[in-house]
Amino acid sequence: MTSLKRLFNLLELDKKDVSQIFFYAIFAGIVSLSLPLGIQAIVNFIQSGRVSASWIVLVILVVFGVALGGILSLMQLRITENLQQKMFVRSSFEFATRLPKIEFKEMYGHYPPELANRFFDTLTIQKGTSKLLVDFSAAILQIVFGVVLLSLYHPFFIIFGLLLLLLLYVIFKFSYHKGTETNLKTSKNKYKTAGWLQEIARNNFSFRNELNYDFALEKNNTIIKQYLYSRENHFNVIKRQFSHLIIFKVIITASLLIIGGYLVLSQQMNIGQFVASEIIILLVINSVEKIILGLETFYDVLTAVEKIGQVTDMELEKESDVENKICYTNISLETDNMGFQFPESNFGILNNISLKINSGEKIIIDGENGSGKTTLIRILSGLLHPNSGNFYINDDTFRKIDIKQYRSRIGSIIQGETPFEGTILENITFNDKNISTEDLKWALDAVQLTSFIKTLPKGLDTKIFPEGKQLSSSNAQKILLARSIIHKPDILFYEEPTDKMDVKVANEIIDFITSEKNKWTVIVSSQNPHWLIKCTREITMQKGTILSDTKK
Repeated sequence: MTSLKRLFNLLELDKKDVSQIFFYAIFAGIVSLSLPLGIQAIVNFIQSGRVSASWIVLVILVVFGVALGGILSLMQLRITENLQQKMFVRSSFEFATRLPKIEFKEMYGHYPPELANRFFDTLTIQKGTSKLLVDFSAAILQIVFGVVLLSLYHPFFIIFGLLLLLLLYVIFKFSYHKGTETNLKTSKNKYKTAGWLQEIARNNFSFRNELNYDFALEKNNTIIKQYLYSRENHFNVIKRQFSHLIIFKVIITASLLIIGGYLVLSQQMNIGQFVASEIIILLVINSVEKIILGLETFYDVLTAVEKIGQVTDMELEKESDVENKICYTNISLETDNMGFQFPESNFGILNNISLKINSGEKIIIDGENGSGKTTLIRILSGLLHPNSGNFYINDDTFRKIDIKQYRSRIGSIIQGETPFEGTILENITFNDKNISTEDLKWALDAVQLTSFIKTLPKGLDTKIFPEGKQLSSSNAQKILLARSIIHKPDILFYEEPTDKMDVKVANEIIDFITSEKNKWTVIVSSQNPHWLIKCTREITMQKGTILSDTKK
């Protein structure tokens, strides 16, 4: 889909508002171009050397026309403000609903925060679309009405209109694609700059070292050079367009003054018509100039729509089409010759994985780094989908079950996961009203978080910074653990869930998680040897295959 088509589809959602903007623009255009006719009549009255009631009425009408034009502009401003607000709300919900559901293969190779940052292009679309709808519509209508009005004064002005259309056609024909292409490259380099600044901010401690600091600036300089190069290329397109306009203005202004003067001297036009025509010509030329200068905004809007479109075009996880929802209580998992390969990879991460996991088992998956244990856990938890073989849940193929329902019955901690900005209570419960006070207390006690909560002045209502920056790494992990068990799920999937804790505390939490009192299934990968002691089954992996599967 082209950027222009995306823009039209976006405006289609608010076609009523857009129609109103054009309606007011048409009305305002007629009013503004009726003013030169009033001025022409006033000049004629002045030439006659007499003051009359008609002259007074004309002056009042001209002033009223100016006021009416201002009121129409204000009405357009109100509509465009509504349009901007709707765009912002719609875009925010589009991102919020899509980001958690984008297919893994679509996200592969992208930095998720960079995709989220594209939301800021909504601001460009807001301001740019508003400007285009108001200024472009007014300018185009002034040009059309102006040329029609001039042609009534003398047939010569028809040539002026044709030259005007030819100029606009040439500018768009030879600059549109180039301007869009260079602006898109500029935008990509702009995001590269923002991405690197994010990396500096995220790893600010590392870059405090003088050598590392120099590297940060050097890399920033390299990226900025790319941005300036692409930006200069884009400016050259704008400069070329404006140069054409300047040449056109010089030729047209000189020609019209000479020819207009000749028509007055040869009495084919009177002085009032000459003044009115010159005013109209100036309005038309200014309108053309407004369009040419507005092309920069036009390119920005197309680029912003394209950048956001690259996110909204990403394939989402397919919704289950299962009609009869099965209530899973005792979930068993089974894989049959299952394989997985990352996009653009030449070798499989998992190969011919066949295993069965019964309800209530406590399983540790170990192996060397790169053996595939993390990938296996993520497939079993529904985060990734196998490329080959089969994955069964309760003797049902994974692709046929309701993935939403399955995820509602599991708890997980994925490596790299951190608390989000919000209260501790929000981080644990996600404001689920079905969670009782007893269940919350049970979860806090289980992960030994209660004593820490009691030391906080606001308790569970204490605000957490993004990534839990003000928390110790141990308490951050405890919050994630409490979140994973709060709904008393059927299966727990863990990747290094206690590696940031003291040994004693970690072992006590592991004892609770693996206790026979808790009937959930546990599937964990961890370097903590206590998991190996407490789990009832050990699966050892090597180079993407199961080396051994031992029940204790």
